[in-house]
Amino acid sequence: MAPPPLGLYVHLPWCVRKCPYCDFNSHETRGAVPVEAYTDALLLDLDRELARAPGRPVESVFIGGGTPSLFPPEAVARILDRLGSRLGDAPEITLEANPGTVDEARFSGFRLAGINRLSIGVQSFQPQLLQRIGRIHDGAEARRAAEAAHAAGFERINLDLMFGLPGQTVAQAVADARIAMELQVAHVSHYQLTLEPNTVFYSRPPTLPDDDLAWEMQNSCGTLLHGYGLHRYEISAWARPGEACRHNLNYWGYGDYLGIGAGAHGKLTHPNGQVIRYRKVRVPAAYMRPGTATRDAACWEVPEAERPLEFLMNALRLQQGFTMSLFESRTGLDGACMRDSLATLEAEGLLRCEGETIRTSRLGMNHLDSVLQRFLPEAVS
Repeated sequence: MAPPPLGLYVHLPWCVRKCPYCDFNSHETRGAVPVEAYTDALLLDLDRELARAPGRPVESVFIGGGTPSLFPPEAVARILDRLGSRLGDAPEITLEANPGTVDEARFSGFRLAGINRLSIGVQSFQPQLLQRIGRIHDGAEARRAAEAAHAAGFERINLDLMFGLPGQTVAQAVADARIAMELQVAHVSHYQLTLEPNTVFYSRPPTLPDDDLAWEMQNSCGTLLHGYGLHRYEISAWARPGEACRHNLNYWGYGDYLGIGAGAHGKLTHPNGQVIRYRKVRVPAAYMRPGTATRDAACWEVPEAERPLEFLMNALRLQQGFTMSLFESRTGLDGACMRDSLATLEAEGLLRCEGETIRTSRLGMNHLDSVLQRFLPEAVS
């Protein structure tokens, strides 16, 4: 059986200032970013990763962080050049960017390096809201970043927007979505601010809009985005036809991906059916030490009993759902292992089973955590 599609995630961990809600492996800059040393380590890591999946083309690349746009285009070009012939036909190559760290010239450099999709972390266009969540840019810089991306020739642009921010009103949330549409982007990631452990906001929580208000924000923004021709293809992702993020679709479809960089994770399906996950050393200084980048900090096999939940945690986020044949090919399991749980959830109106396709209902999408609990290893029959 053919292996799943293969992506590559590249982690560039530095940022100008760590946001109080951020639980990613990101580190504030202390002086100059060690671009050359870190890129050298990435290249060694990449060589090892490509050897783990011999002959398999890399169909998408996602460069995340941190703030990847702090790195110069030349460093990004070195990484993409190293991929060479391993890049598949017409690959999607995404770079995350912070509006406070880019301009048209820098975007042009990234485009020449091989980036063909941008994901710009706007979060909001309201200056007071940006200050409350610790962003380094203001609303005008956010607008200019999107305009500069267009001017540099990028046709595929995503804007990240958040709702449920401290003190945010429904009118402000809708205004953010409207501005994004006026900037003529074809993809919007629209997600609710949550308080994650090991963040400043978790230890000193701000006052957030209540659930009813956040729900109204989500629905009102969704109505506006839909009116502009975008469709919600995943819980937090909206896109025009053909503009969905292919790299993320691979994650959500239980595809494989290599991970390079400090704290990066990877997943590989072996020819014998084993599903292996691994992660790299988290601390950048340790990652750059000789020999460290080419070692895993941890590596483990995903037991068969855990694969249904792993698959469904992502696949059920998609409006299109999944087919049982996809489940079986990606997990190596017989779909009969989920039969009773699926039937019960369908009877409760939380899932819709239409022929081969299984998807969450509108009710199920709004209570996805409850749906997924039915597929914990001890619950699956």
